Amino acid sequence: MKSKSFQIIVRVALAAAALYFFASRASLLKTYATGRDSIQYWAAGRLLLQRGNPYDVNAVFDLEAKQGPIGDRGDMAARRQHVPRIPPWSLFLTLPLGFLDVYWGWLSWMAVSIASLVITMRFCREMFVGDADAGSLAVLVGYTFAPVLACIAAGQIGLLLLLGIVLFLRFESDRPFIAGAALFLPFSKPHLLSLFWIALALWIVARKKWAIARGFAATFLTAMCVVLLFDPAIFQHYHEQLNSVAIGSEFIPSLAGVLRALFLRRVFWAQFVPVTIASIWCVWFFLRNRSIWDWRVQGLTVMVVSVLVTPYAWITDEVVLLPAILQAAVYVYAARERAVFKTACAVAIFASLNALLLLMVVSKVPITSAVYFWSSLLWFSWHLYGRSRRKIGQERGATEP
Repeated sequence: MKSKSFQIIVRVALAAAALYFFASRASLLKTYATGRDSIQYWAAGRLLLQRGNPYDVNAVFDLEAKQGPIGDRGDMAARRQHVPRIPPWSLFLTLPLGFLDVYWGWLSWMAVSIASLVITMRFCREMFVGDADAGSLAVLVGYTFAPVLACIAAGQIGLLLLLGIVLFLRFESDRPFIAGAALFLPFSKPHLLSLFWIALALWIVARKKWAIARGFAATFLTAMCVVLLFDPAIFQHYHEQLNSVAIGSEFIPSLAGVLRALFLRRVFWAQFVPVTIASIWCVWFFLRNRSIWDWRVQGLTVMVVSVLVTPYAWITDEVVLLPAILQAAVYVYAARERAVFKTACAVAIFASLNALLLLMVVSKVPITSAVYFWSSLLWFSWHLYGRSRRKIGQERGATEP
């Protein structure tokens, strides 16, 4: 009891010290906060609270510019880069930031993101890890996963998407309403996991999982009603913003984006060919496995393929694949005494390429750079290799979801 009380006192003291540190250095760190993507979410929340248009290019840019230098005021293309591209329902998540100044908004966003990562890691260990040694490995792999650092450094929304996915995986069997409600978070970027949504719809109908649908619908409608209270014309504003951004002229460092740039640069619809083909595969894959469908097994494969073929994504978005990466690592670890050389080579390649991505993030290589295009291929290959070691891992006692 004394030990537990001492731990609580230490944690409170550390939290107080951290709060004092960030408060005393607010003026120095504010410049850093204005350079993160989280300022877009802050600006959207502030404009929404003021009953303004959170997708107005000039209003968002001017509000952000008041916080510090952020770009060329006369360059409209540069201004458009500062407008949040999340759909209207996701603005519900940005509203609380509007009550704060830009610095404390960034700090709160970082706190929520890191808390989401910690919760994610705890649930992933519970779902996928069978022994203490594998648990230590999972912690190492999870916290050094390159998209995690990229997401935190950029102040992106990816870790909240990840939290929603993990909560769904954890609760879909025993608390379906909560699991469905959690899916509101990854729906902030529905295109990222398009195959996941296809499989989910088929699964809900086939298994009559209506509680999942009710949980998602209730959360979605609540969020939408709140946003509409502040801006009744929010969908019109979002449509106008999409038309002005002209995403079709941008290079997207994804597999689909690279294929289009190489072969059909001027044909925007070519970027959707991979996901269209994969959608057909997804329906076939679900129908083939519908009697044994498990979201912690087949569902993770669908998510990995979905990120591989998505027409629009950055390395920060790929953080949603953390459960699949951890699961593969546990399978490989459990089967480490079989095909030792082959396993060592696979681990060395994965670790080296992940380290290269980490180095690129630390070196501040822009996430829009084409050099990141192969990251989704790495996660896909690692997942496939991990699944190939699955049966061997089960023989050695790996936890099967």
